[in-house]
Amino acid sequence: MTAELEIRPVRPDEYAAAGAVTMDAYREFAPQRSPEWAEYLVRIGDIAGRAGHTLVLIALLDGSIAGTATLELDHRVEADRDPPARDEAHLRMLGVDPGLRRRGIARRLVDACIDEARQHGRMRFTLETTERMVAAQALYRAMGFRWLGSREVAPGLIFEDFELPIAAADAAVAGSA
Repeated sequence: MTAELEIRPVRPDEYAAAGAVTMDAYREFAPQRSPEWAEYLVRIGDIAGRAGHTLVLIALLDGSIAGTATLELDHRVEADRDPPARDEAHLRMLGVDPGLRRRGIARRLVDACIDEARQHGRMRFTLETTERMVAAQALYRAMGFRWLGSREVAPGLIFEDFELPIAAADAAVAGSA
């Protein structure tokens, strides 16, 4: 029997479970004894805190939450930051249950976010990851994302920025059909 994967917006009764999955996905990247990361993990798990102003998608594998992705369209996760540019959609906090990785769940979540960006008239799809998230970077490169560079956002925390023109995503889909 094959597993069924469904991607859809999270519902309020799923916030806690979706948050727990997202936190578990990021836990391995947290430096030992880092109070900043401990605080960040709590923020990553706060689906309720961002679901009202961003789009939070969940991946359900046979009915259980296997992964999540947050998409910033008109607002950022952080209320004090400027919104994305009018032509941009920005992916945040993509996470898959560590026990369910390598099944295409992350890719399906990214594809669903790109579809949402397209439906909202966005031309660019951006994201950031860290240098330690090697598997994520490999996925993004395989999907046609272009690396824009590295930047230090906090002492010892380096973000790797990526971008995909929506037209390139459309071309990749057309080429695989």
